[in-house]
Amino acid sequence: MSNTSTKGIWKVISASSMGTMIEWYDFYIFGSLAVVISTKFFPSDNPTAAFLSTLATFAAGFVVRPFGALFFGRLGDIIGRKYTFMATLLLMGGSTFLIGCIPSYETIGFMAPLLVLILRLLQGLALGGEYGGAATYVAEHAPVGQRGYWTSWIQTTATVGLFISLMVILATKNILSAEDFDSWGWRVPFWVSIVMVGVSYLIRKNMDESPEFAKAKKEGTTSTNPLKESFGNRYNLKFVLLALFGATMGQGVVWYTGQFYAMSFMKTVMSIDSSQVDSLLGIALLIGTPFFILFGWLSDKIGRKYIMMGGMLLAILLYRPIYKAMYTTTDISLKTEITEKTKTAVELNAVKDSVYTTHKEFTDGTVSIEKKTHFATKKEAQVSTSITINSHDKWILVFLVFVQVLFVTMVYGPIAAFLVEMFPVKIRYTSMSLPYHVGNGIFGGLLPAISTYFVTHSKAAGKQDFYLDGLWYPIVIASVCFVIGMIYIDNKNKNTHL
Repeated sequence: MSNTSTKGIWKVISASSMGTMIEWYDFYIFGSLAVVISTKFFPSDNPTAAFLSTLATFAAGFVVRPFGALFFGRLGDIIGRKYTFMATLLLMGGSTFLIGCIPSYETIGFMAPLLVLILRLLQGLALGGEYGGAATYVAEHAPVGQRGYWTSWIQTTATVGLFISLMVILATKNILSAEDFDSWGWRVPFWVSIVMVGVSYLIRKNMDESPEFAKAKKEGTTSTNPLKESFGNRYNLKFVLLALFGATMGQGVVWYTGQFYAMSFMKTVMSIDSSQVDSLLGIALLIGTPFFILFGWLSDKIGRKYIMMGGMLLAILLYRPIYKAMYTTTDISLKTEITEKTKTAVELNAVKDSVYTTHKEFTDGTVSIEKKTHFATKKEAQVSTSITINSHDKWILVFLVFVQVLFVTMVYGPIAAFLVEMFPVKIRYTSMSLPYHVGNGIFGGLLPAISTYFVTHSKAAGKQDFYLDGLWYPIVIASVCFVIGMIYIDNKNKNTHL
């Protein structure tokens, strides 16, 4: 492709972005429904343990992503970009559909979480091969000097996939009754993915191979052993490690804090109604998504480094104030209760447990429903709270989440172009995929489980600001990455095609 021509680039962007967006949708629908899934595939007698187990299963999909990067990256550098990420699309879609078909824990016992874990691992392997292929494919079609702008469209797909997953869940909840959604409706978003995957497969099937890889293959300069050349070559390995510890590690924790941990925090720590969280997070993502393109475009003009490092630094400095503001905004202990409207109802459930439901209203319009279950067979009571926030508080939270999404767009918008430019064509797919998926899959993917554990542990210990302790993990990881990146990364873009 010439330096100035963009003929056909939109077709490439559309086909690549749609497939990648669907894979992110498939991958994140599990996280979006984590609270519900914890009650379906794990024992119900300990909700906290079940939720942590669900987050651990969610994280398992991230942990295997580097293995997917190695396996599919190698294939992508040997047989081509196109056929490799067609295979990852089908693997992801099939796994997602089957998760929606697994019987509950009550029906098949421990086979339920085991099957979920296996399919989750297959999802992780597929995603490990998808992103590197899509980013490489688009970058190798992009005009010289515009890689940041064109690859930033791929960067939007993760956020758009999450946004669509939230919207599909909200639509399903609105169409079905609460009882039907809890019984079987939560499976619908998993089933829907198979239709989207089929459409995307047909589109990708008609795409051509990337011009740079096609040229290398024609000239016989492709690699016969991409793994050895990527990681056995000391010079190239140095850049792989720099990409990981100087960029993707920090980018990963900022990404997952700003989107997934924010969602988990509002649902489990702040106890906000799940549908309200999905709604306000969706609004923040919708407002923030164009900034991926802005910062990708800007990185072509001023360099990738300072935009990415700036996003990390802002996150490091502002996470604790942001989350403190989020928590205090909806803290009912700081609100004035309308005592005459407080009502408590008592009922016996199917297994003779006593369930006390207390309905409280506050002067600012906030409503709290607390359910306390006294088990017939246990001494310890189980307490769950659901808070419906007022419009004012909702928009405050939208803004606070949007600020976090802005940090995400700064670190994530330029990173595909940054990674592509670090490595030569013949080993690019393999070399860029591994640091990306270690940084995001392991450092980022473990964040919800680790941070939720920190918060749970601190709350049990009686710490007053327990809700902030989950932030130490992303702050420390991002700080280390920021220092390494500032010292060792060059701000000069490599605008020539290697």
